[in-house]
Amino acid sequence: MDLNTYQQSARTTARYPDVGANPIYPTLGLSGEAGEVADKVKKVLRDRGGVFDAAVREELKLELGDVLWYVAQLASELGLSLEEVAEANLAKLASRAARGRLRGSGDHR
Repeated sequence: MDLNTYQQSARTTARYPDVGANPIYPTLGLSGEAGEVADKVKKVLRDRGGVFDAAVREELKLELGDVLWYVAQLASELGLSLEEVAEANLAKLASRAARGRLRGSGDHR
């Protein structure tokens, strides 16, 4: 499945206040779901000695899907396609790599 097809399909399941004019709701959802991913990874380190077995990977796959859904909704709210978001990200990273700036911090390296 390509990113834009996913985005269009995911959009059909969007049920939140003011869909189409509400970037705040998916932003908050994205933050919450990313926190759930981080919490599951933390518990792998704490409780499983850092071992990501098949069951944990399946749980993380589902959580990452939730993250992707919220990214897709936020992009839609902003009038962006996931494809253009992904392409811009790869272009940014390629530019940093070409300039030897992959390490460090800040958006505009």
